[in-house]
Amino acid sequence: MGNKPRGLGAGNKLKHRRKMFRWNNKNFVKRALNLKEKSDPLGGAAQAKGIVLEKRQLEAKQPNSAMRKCVFVQLTKNGRQVTAFVPGYNAIKFIDEHDEVIVESIGGSRGKSKGDIPGVRWKVIKVNDQSLNALVRGKIEKGRR
Repeated sequence: MGNKPRGLGAGNKLKHRRKMFRWNNKNFVKRALNLKEKSDPLGGAAQAKGIVLEKRQLEAKQPNSAMRKCVFVQLTKNGRQVTAFVPGYNAIKFIDEHDEVIVESIGGSRGKSKGDIPGVRWKVIKVNDQSLNALVRGKIEKGRR
């Protein structure tokens, strides 16, 4: 029972079956209905600009014990709010409230969080149009705005 049609004129039926059964595939459904873009705060973009609302420290997951420095950012394109990690030693000191930052994906598997920071999927790469990495390494000084 339930065998595929195998006759001479079976092509259409097979095509139709394939079309229907694709909807049992989670990845196909996500792609076909644009679910990633709809749920993504950046709207499918690689990077987004935002304003820092507050600086916060999050506890790392077990077995690590650390306070990870993060910022709470409101995106300018759609007003959504995300928490972004600030990478680099003492890098948080270069960021103040109401600064303009650019965030990008942190690079976890399937767009989820990475490492030991729970629920944080974004990282800061620029502050007031200056590279955060260059600021941390002392290549440039923070500009006046």
